[in-house]
Amino acid sequence: MESAITTKGQATIPKAIREHLHLKPGDRVKFFVHPDGTVVLLPKIPASALRGIVKSRRRRPATFSEMDEAVAEGAAGLARRTKRP
Repeated sequence: MESAITTKGQATIPKAIREHLHLKPGDRVKFFVHPDGTVVLLPKIPASALRGIVKSRRRRPATFSEMDEAVAEGAAGLARRTKRP
């Protein structure tokens, strides 16, 4: 598929691509340029669209002492992995 560039630097996204990306008038898109020169076009999804995709487990919040303990355990694990003989 291809599209012509107007004098204003605009291009029409072909219908098949718009349908594939579920784009509607007023939606925004992002362009990413890769080091090899290829360009990727992705729909910009509003943060509100992400609401509810992660299921909450409804656990009680961690206490400060539990957080301190988890940090200490993580630091100890990191120290063990980075120790050199």
